[in-house]
Amino acid sequence: MFRDGLLADKVVVVTGGGSGLGRSMVERFLQLGARVAIASRRLERLEREAAALEEATGGEVLPFALDVRDPEAVKALFDAVEARFGGIDALVNNAAGNFISPTERLTPGAFDAVLGIVLHGSVYCTLELGRRWIAAGRSGTVLSIATTYAETGSGYVVPSAVAKAGVVSLTRSLAGEWGKYGIRLNAIAPGPFPTEGAWSRLMPTPEIQKLFEDRIPLGRVGRHEELANLASFLLSDEASFITGDLVYIDGGEHSYGAGEFNVLDAVPPEVWDALEAQRKGRG
Repeated sequence: MFRDGLLADKVVVVTGGGSGLGRSMVERFLQLGARVAIASRRLERLEREAAALEEATGGEVLPFALDVRDPEAVKALFDAVEARFGGIDALVNNAAGNFISPTERLTPGAFDAVLGIVLHGSVYCTLELGRRWIAAGRSGTVLSIATTYAETGSGYVVPSAVAKAGVVSLTRSLAGEWGKYGIRLNAIAPGPFPTEGAWSRLMPTPEIQKLFEDRIPLGRVGRHEELANLASFLLSDEASFITGDLVYIDGGEHSYGAGEFNVLDAVPPEVWDALEAQRKGRG
């Protein structure tokens, strides 16, 4: 499905690109011909991952230490990428922070930590790069990694729900405003995808993991390559008429949760038999 060179000649910046789903996306972008800059706060790890990715794919990776909460650092990132590669074609807002907690236990600092990375960081990166594209008269693509509860909200991850809702609103708002410049913005809403970092914070026990897996109609968690392929498509020219969308990739989890009567999965066959007999008896 994904031809060689699908992302050839494209320069992609990925925040949070040195680990987890970010790294998996970066690897796929490189396989498809892109040149990629990866940015996060831990430069030593980024440099190690950049070398491994280059060796594995033959692609070109620029590691850059970045705190997305700092607008000046964001400017420095894009300056460095433009100096190295000559321009930027796409941004993936992937940097994130999240943890589970009863909301009443959270301090203002806990809220600020998540909103600063997820919402403010996405805003700073998107606006800075968008201004550069508009000034240069060039098109571009922004892809943000959201979540399945960005539209509905969710308890126990309220800072993340608030931040991701803002990211989705940013995506849709700017898709309408910046379309005239040839700038596309979309977001992906992943369901459960195991990662070393987020998985340990959000699903710290086998019992909690099973609770989530039982909600997925397809009966399994996501594979990294599935999300990486979706991201690659949305960044490619094959998706040039797609903008302002939130694309779910969750094995049906969101649809299952939205169905009020889906809890009837727990009803055993013998109860259904009794209900059917009762219904026919009335008929």
